[in-house]
Amino acid sequence: MPIEFKYLILLSFIFMVETTLYTADAQEVPEVAIGGALRFNYNLSSWKPAQKRRGGEFGYDLFRINAKAAYKGINLNAEYRLYSNAFGGGMLKQGWFGYHFDETNEIQLGLTQVPFGIQQYNSNNWFFNLPYYVGLEDDHDMGIKYRHTGDKVEYQLAFFKNAEETRFGNTTEITHSRYAYDVAGRNKEFNQLNGKFIYKFGKQLKHRLGVSGQYGRLFNLDTEETGNHYGLAIHYELTYNDWNIKTEAMNISNNPANAAGISRDEISMAAYGAAYNVAADFNIYTFTIARNIPVEWDPISSLKIYNDFGYMQKKKEDFDDSIMNVTGLLITAGNIYTYIDYAAGLNHSWLGGNFVDDFSRGTPEAGWEARFNVNIGYYF
Repeated sequence: MPIEFKYLILLSFIFMVETTLYTADAQEVPEVAIGGALRFNYNLSSWKPAQKRRGGEFGYDLFRINAKAAYKGINLNAEYRLYSNAFGGGMLKQGWFGYHFDETNEIQLGLTQVPFGIQQYNSNNWFFNLPYYVGLEDDHDMGIKYRHTGDKVEYQLAFFKNAEETRFGNTTEITHSRYAYDVAGRNKEFNQLNGKFIYKFGKQLKHRLGVSGQYGRLFNLDTEETGNHYGLAIHYELTYNDWNIKTEAMNISNNPANAAGISRDEISMAAYGAAYNVAADFNIYTFTIARNIPVEWDPISSLKIYNDFGYMQKKKEDFDDSIMNVTGLLITAGNIYTYIDYAAGLNHSWLGGNFVDDFSRGTPEAGWEARFNVNIGYYF
């Protein structure tokens, strides 16, 4: 079929859908908003000697499309991202249908954010914080979620059938081309329950004190037996004028029903086209501080300085702990957002060292590695 004819069919379909929506009820006009971003990235990494001799590298990061729509009380929220093939290629970050019962209560169905810990992000920088790398920050799974947002109290209750799926074979592992980290390899997440409660208080000093919990099952493709995983978190956020502080403590346990001879002290997790091992049981502690500084340096309208710290304490005695710290600056100039970060890591898979085992066994007597990173994005 000629490409032009395909486009004609697509445009005809869009026209028919829009005509149907607009004529269905003349008093209710559908709302549609399309946005997105194009980002480029420069990085200079301490563990790459040849790259350092070249003075770092500057190239493509991502192109993304965001779509929001609403009609007769039903709304849509979706985001599709296109990375290079080396980082997983195209992937749906989120995509859900929603219904607002009123101004404070809604329900979401689809690939929606998992209510656990500080949201939307437990960080300020481009790299996120340590919880992200083990599936506990800005995670999205397939399920249904109820959300209440009141003046003093917020809570969310959710059931997730599984992580995002694009393969539906009987014993098929999840694809590594995904935005959020999920259990991968020979184990698959399913039937997960989540609950989150936040109490808000204060006027000039604004406080958010919360607790989160989750429990789910792990199906092993080799033994066809079921294990489980669970997590608890307590989190606190303080906002005062242009200052913001976030802190969190997590307790996480994974109990896979692996085949004989396969260690149950670690699990496989995957995102961005690659998998690595993660300690099955660990605690994570995070602390972030940021200040927003309004300026009038046309076209720059604000600067945001921050420091984000994360510590992963592994419960297995002979596993070496992981640490991450990012100091940075966010520059806002119109629709362009520029993150300038210095990210340092110890036993961190994305910051030098041993990619496969840094978040599990770690590397004995490993040294710190660092990456200077500049991410420039136009958001529309």
